[in-house]
Amino acid sequence: MIVPDTAHRWSLLRSGFWTLALVLTMAHAGYAVDPSSPAGPVRAFRVGLAAHDVDGLWSGESREKGPDLCAEVIFSRPLFHLLSAAAYPNVGASLNTRNDTSKVYGGFLLQWEPASAFFFSTGLGLALHDGRLDTDSADRKSLGSRVLFRIPIEIGYALNRRHRIILVFDHMSNAYLASPNEGMDTLGLVYGYRF
Repeated sequence: MIVPDTAHRWSLLRSGFWTLALVLTMAHAGYAVDPSSPAGPVRAFRVGLAAHDVDGLWSGESREKGPDLCAEVIFSRPLFHLLSAAAYPNVGASLNTRNDTSKVYGGFLLQWEPASAFFFSTGLGLALHDGRLDTDSADRKSLGSRVLFRIPIEIGYALNRRHRIILVFDHMSNAYLASPNEGMDTLGLVYGYRF
């Protein structure tokens, strides 16, 4: 069993930084369907707290502990539109407070915003994590691959034009492209600020 050392964590952080730089460049490059919002390249910023490796959801049983500190940026330029929703690029990080699996991620959020205060989002992306790939440890997950697919599902409520409270679920796994594939689920509450 190999515990990630400081050099490995710095490597993960550097990879996350370059992923963020790439997504920021793409979000500002004018490739998207719609022009940038008057507020600039960032549509929303979110921070929150999530329960780590939640038991009984998509991935089954829990092995790791939490909570996770979460932060995410959603960009203004939609990538595409589908079924009355717009897909916005996003990047984020989830840092585990008990030295279990942390991740950085990027992808898109497909957001439905009806006329009411409630809204719904889902999406798809990739996550780069510092967890175990294959372990016999009873308190760690075997994730099988360093890069995993990430699927978020969100239900939110707009308090007003700027402030939002969002219930966030996310699942990450390698989709059986590698073995093992225990997967991991988080469930949290985040505050969102809309620019």
